Amino acid sequence: MPRPTAAQLAYGSCTVIFSTLAMLLLSQTSSGTGITVIALAALALGLLVAMTVPVPKALAAVAPAQPVEPAPQEQPVSTAL
Repeated sequence: MPRPTAAQLAYGSCTVIFSTLAMLLLSQTSSGTGITVIALAALALGLLVAMTVPVPKALAAVAPAQPVEPAPQEQPVSTAL
């Protein structure tokens, strides 16, 4: 499994924080069960956002491979006269 990029971590974390605050303020819940459900929903939403952030493609995939020319073969030098 590839490691998440910095952008994925940032978007996911911000989504969790802001969605938790928004849902807590809008629901005005004070029960432990309500807070737990909201926290789990925010974590799921943050994970969804983090996984859908476009991942940069590898350099090899972006630039087509250039054909490599073989090195010129050296001719042996004859010292016999």
